[in-house]
Amino acid sequence: MFYDHVTIRAKAGDGGRGCVAFRRERGVEYGGPSGGDGGIGGSVILKADEHLRTLIDFRYRPEFRAERGQHGLGSNMTGHSGEDLVGLVPPGTLVKDAATGRILADLVEPGASVVVAKGGRGGRGNQHFANSVRQTPDWAEPAEPGDDRTIALELRIVADIGLVGLPNAGKSSLLARVSAARPKVAAYPFTTLEPNLGVVSLGLGESFAVADLPGLIEGAHEGKGLGHDFLRHVSRNRVLVHVVDVGTEKPLAELKRDYDTIVMEIKEFDPSLLDRPRLFVGNKLDLPGAEQRFAALARHATKKGVKLAFAISAATGHGIPALLKAMQLALKRAPMPAAMAAEDVPVVLKPRGRARVKIVRDQRGAFLVRGREVARAAAGLDGGSKSSRKRLQADLDRLGVDAALARAGARRGDVVRIGSLEFEYAP
Repeated sequence: MFYDHVTIRAKAGDGGRGCVAFRRERGVEYGGPSGGDGGIGGSVILKADEHLRTLIDFRYRPEFRAERGQHGLGSNMTGHSGEDLVGLVPPGTLVKDAATGRILADLVEPGASVVVAKGGRGGRGNQHFANSVRQTPDWAEPAEPGDDRTIALELRIVADIGLVGLPNAGKSSLLARVSAARPKVAAYPFTTLEPNLGVVSLGLGESFAVADLPGLIEGAHEGKGLGHDFLRHVSRNRVLVHVVDVGTEKPLAELKRDYDTIVMEIKEFDPSLLDRPRLFVGNKLDLPGAEQRFAALARHATKKGVKLAFAISAATGHGIPALLKAMQLALKRAPMPAAMAAEDVPVVLKPRGRARVKIVRDQRGAFLVRGREVARAAAGLDGGSKSSRKRLQADLDRLGVDAALARAGARRGDVVRIGSLEFEYAP
């Protein structure tokens, strides 16, 4: 089975704790603080590998955990940073945040990569908190946790030319005729349930990739049938070749409706796809009455924006050389499809103080204090150290937490939570 969309968990490594230590040397009566910093946690990275074609490996490995950073040591020694974990994906993989649907990266080119979970920062050792007044700090920062995210991977086959059409139009037979690919061919609909790739070679340096895409039915843009599994791959193709079975005994009016169905479904999914070069191909010309049906359908396709039409027989090879030359010429004129841009979160510059703090009240009435700097200050608390608690209070005052709680309606004795910390509000 061809896997083209999976969900994985990416857990970056936590940082290492900072160390509380003091110099203990002969002849040094009052050694100062010498606690080293914790190492940085490893990140989870996804990288496009040209040798991969599917996402099937992620079905058997749905979780990626990077190595954590080592804790700091005495003598000002920093802990080792965790190794990054690299997951390989096929080119054409769209990477999204599963929780928000935000696009993180579109890994079209081999070698392209994206960090999907960033490793946590290592905590600072007590050497950083010494000053002229506080010469022997007895606390250090704990580790910052690494990102923990659910990532959605969606593969969109990268091919120069895409063969589109109704089920059983002869797309697989055409691919088998023009390339070394051997897709399943049978005389019933939906034989192709997954994309097949083949390479057409017309000489040295004159080759291109052709994708035989699963058949389409009415309502595919809404997900019916193979719907989105078909249409997401069309978006990668520079040239679309619309294959129609002109050897069928269907009435001409029905064939025209079938043609319009394909065009409409592509338009509903993404109107810009119809601006790409399109070729009309009437297949199975070796059958009785096919030439007349092809002529009528070619005129109909021309009215719908197609400029070139070709009558072929994938079974006998009739018309194939002319079609391949037309494909090659269309490719030379077609622009490369751009990768989908990552949807970056807008950067908002906020002044110092209360603007960095957000207060949310949960269902039980507790006040939740949000904000990256607030969370970082709370994570640095060493509960066993009075000096550390004083430092946290000073940081919260500097960030305007007390004033923000007062504006949010907090009263003495209300429960306040900052990260994993919980305490009673005392203005």
